[in-house]
Amino acid sequence: MPLAYLLAVATLIFVLFSGWGYDDPYITYRYAHNLIKGEGFVYNSGEQILSTTTPLFTLLLAIIGSLWQDIPRVANLIGALSIAAGALFLWDLAHTWETPLVGWTALLLYPTFPLLLATIGSETPLYIALILGCFAAYARRGYNWAAAFAALTVLARPDGLLVPILLGMHYLLIERRPIPWRAVIIFVSLVLPWLVFSSFYFGSPIPATLATKQHQGSMAISQRFVRGFLTILKPYSQGWNYWVEACLGLVGLGWVALQARRWLLFLAWGGAYIISYALLGVSRYFWYYAPFVPVIVVLAGLGVSTLISLIGRIHPRYSGRIPTLVLFMLLVVPLVPGQVQWAGQIPVQTSRQDIYRAVGYWLDANLPRDASVGTLEVGTIGYYAHRRMVDFAGLIQPEVAMHLNEGTTYDDAALYAAVKFRPDYLVLQEGYFPKLDQDFVSPNCQAVATYAGDQYGYPANLNVYRCR
Repeated sequence: MPLAYLLAVATLIFVLFSGWGYDDPYITYRYAHNLIKGEGFVYNSGEQILSTTTPLFTLLLAIIGSLWQDIPRVANLIGALSIAAGALFLWDLAHTWETPLVGWTALLLYPTFPLLLATIGSETPLYIALILGCFAAYARRGYNWAAAFAALTVLARPDGLLVPILLGMHYLLIERRPIPWRAVIIFVSLVLPWLVFSSFYFGSPIPATLATKQHQGSMAISQRFVRGFLTILKPYSQGWNYWVEACLGLVGLGWVALQARRWLLFLAWGGAYIISYALLGVSRYFWYYAPFVPVIVVLAGLGVSTLISLIGRIHPRYSGRIPTLVLFMLLVVPLVPGQVQWAGQIPVQTSRQDIYRAVGYWLDANLPRDASVGTLEVGTIGYYAHRRMVDFAGLIQPEVAMHLNEGTTYDDAALYAAVKFRPDYLVLQEGYFPKLDQDFVSPNCQAVATYAGDQYGYPANLNVYRCR
């Protein structure tokens, strides 16, 4: 049954979302592409800067991409499999902790949650699945497997380090068990090679994008992580099913305190995640909030368990297997169509990707191989252009990010980057960069191509300029 579920759910998600994508993961795709080409772990050839946060996902894309060259589709396939696997890990964890209704709730709600599905194509589904696998193995006291999952979690994203720290503290302080040296060796042997390589190759294992996202968060036009949480949640307040899930979650939270205390460990990870990102002060990006999905689902499942248990105590004739199944179906199944409907709107929101892809193809076909291109969002355009990119947001050139603060805009950063790096071409949203237009574009550049935004459902034209 688990294998059938994995294949069925992953196939369905992949078919529905095979064409979905957003800009940031394309930076990682280009790292994988350059690895396949033999140019090294780089974004721009010859520039050893760590601008991807996910070495594990990059290596997976490179390995599979060497056989199937459509890296964006490969990424979506990994995401689909990861979401299905994550639901199964939650199911297994719930059964180990003797709350099976939480597991059945997860099988229905986790793979249909729009916030999670929207991250397909990035490392986020894989990262969350590895976390859930780590908890599932730890709950079963499979400490060697837990160590392996924990190590892969760290390699999927550096903030995954919260998981082994939390579980290690629980193991030593709460369980009071001796140090599991074999598990420690497994963890270190998997993580240490990357730490050594990245320290020598890039100068640090910490991605350069961390400081960039912190600088972006300080901008007056931006939102930091905590404020951004409310922005991300606001659309969900329009769906009645999410209000029901929230109410179930509140009931489940009370049940955790009274009866299901094993789940406190899992909820502690969610709390540690919130605190760490709040302290980092990074800017709001929707994929930063996807790790809350399993926490929401677990709390909703615990709420369902609580209500069914209370009904069974009040009316013992409803405590059997069939009445429990009926009550579960009445409480959980009606929530799924609402999530599916919301999730179904995600794949059609590709106007930005469509116009960026078209511009990238044009650049690849018309520019000299040694040309450089400056633009604000370098992911999709850079992946398809195959040219050296100058990034106005500071993800690829970290020094640009130093010019992002409370009193500046991306227009200021773009002008700094254009003057410093002198890209041969610029791709600009029309009317978005008045300072850059006046001080750099007008005296130095001339338009060579225009992509009309209304043809792609995009809010502005994209102009390509050739500069002296």
